[in-house]
Amino acid sequence: MKILIINGPNLNLLGTREPEVYGTISMKDYMDELKKEFSSDELLYFQSNIEGEMINRLQKDDFDAVVINPGAFTHYSYAIADCLKNIQKPKVEIHISNIYQREEFRQKSVTAACTDSVLSGFGMKGYRLAILSLK
Repeated sequence: MKILIINGPNLNLLGTREPEVYGTISMKDYMDELKKEFSSDELLYFQSNIEGEMINRLQKDDFDAVVINPGAFTHYSYAIADCLKNIQKPKVEIHISNIYQREEFRQKSVTAACTDSVLSGFGMKGYRLAILSLK
């Protein structure tokens, strides 16, 4: 299975950004772990701070399933929601932190309704759990 893992804004700072919320492991190091564990799958990774770049990547349609952490775009990007709505493949939205324990504006996801499932609050393990759910 070819799985696209796509991260939104500021998630390029994982490992250093608010470690009390997001942990201390970088996404590169975590991707290395995931690629070892899921060696029979092809894991593609893409991160952007730019909404349009995320949409362009999703529209390439060169994957079998998507694991997406839209970051702050979760709460207001109807453009990403529309893009996800048009992808007829399994899609899992994940959030490292429990968005329902955070600020009120972070408790609403406009993208979640366009995915098959949502994982929130499992830390970096959310990516692993999302991949497992796709198998």
